[in-house]
Amino acid sequence: MYGLLRKAVILVVASVGAASAVAGPLFVLNSLDANVSVIDPVTWKETSRIPAGKEPHHLYLTPDEKSFIIANAVGDSLTFVDPHNGQIQRTVHGIVDPYHLRFTPDMKWLITAGNRLNHVDFYRWDGKDLTLAKRVATSRTPSHLWIDSTSSRVYATMQDSNELVAMDIATQTILWRVGTGPLPADVYGSPDGRQLFIGLTGSDGVEVFDISGREPRSVKVIKTGNGAHAFRAAGDGVHLYVSNRVANTISKINMLTAQVADTYPAPGGPDCMDVSADGRWIYLSSRWARKLTVIDTQTRKVVRQVNVGKSPHGVWTLDHAPR
Repeated sequence: MYGLLRKAVILVVASVGAASAVAGPLFVLNSLDANVSVIDPVTWKETSRIPAGKEPHHLYLTPDEKSFIIANAVGDSLTFVDPHNGQIQRTVHGIVDPYHLRFTPDMKWLITAGNRLNHVDFYRWDGKDLTLAKRVATSRTPSHLWIDSTSSRVYATMQDSNELVAMDIATQTILWRVGTGPLPADVYGSPDGRQLFIGLTGSDGVEVFDISGREPRSVKVIKTGNGAHAFRAAGDGVHLYVSNRVANTISKINMLTAQVADTYPAPGGPDCMDVSADGRWIYLSSRWARKLTVIDTQTRKVVRQVNVGKSPHGVWTLDHAPR
């Protein structure tokens, strides 16, 4: 009996240790407060706020994970922050209207979407400084970006003209544009590079484009829920989460079959997400509720909510599943 009890205690201690052995805090962007909440993932308390520039809208963890970037859209600046401790590393000014942003996987380019000013900017990156190479005029309200694994193409959704635009990174030129469903928002590329998934915030689903040929082709709309908006890979190379902002749900999409595999409750206007390294927990910004919501994908239940600031619009952590 003593031996069984001892084994049980060891298992409990080990599981608790694993749950608390995280790489760093969670960061939640509060767009209308112009700051970032720092959340301790052990106590689940907000420990501090990181000041940002005017009207920040997205966070982005650099491919080398040495910084996460706050995109201060109206402030025309980027704030670089240490993802281990939340300390500001530096602020780069003169980045015009950086609503959404991504580095190329090879980290030679930073590309930003100017949501207010209808352009996409290409910045060369030498590991230290950003140099604007070209500003490309686009259609109305560029929203989200996706860059392919070879660092050769960037795809941008046009929120108010209902389009998807592909651009060549080396020449910074538009290759093609195609119409989409209403109010396209986030865009995500399949691991094999043959398909793009577009969240249709003005509708109730995710539009799938085949981009393997010379011309893009819309092949399906996956019904997920009203206000399909932001994506996050589940980390297994097969599944993709999408937040349905109006339906207050998250759908799990099988990218191989283009079908919904599961659905989770996501109260308070679900927006951006991150996923824990083991794939079990979804960390969600509940935008209208001013909360960080934690969802257990095994039980399909909300297990925790943490108060944050106004209009939370992004979640990032170093303790994450592959993106």
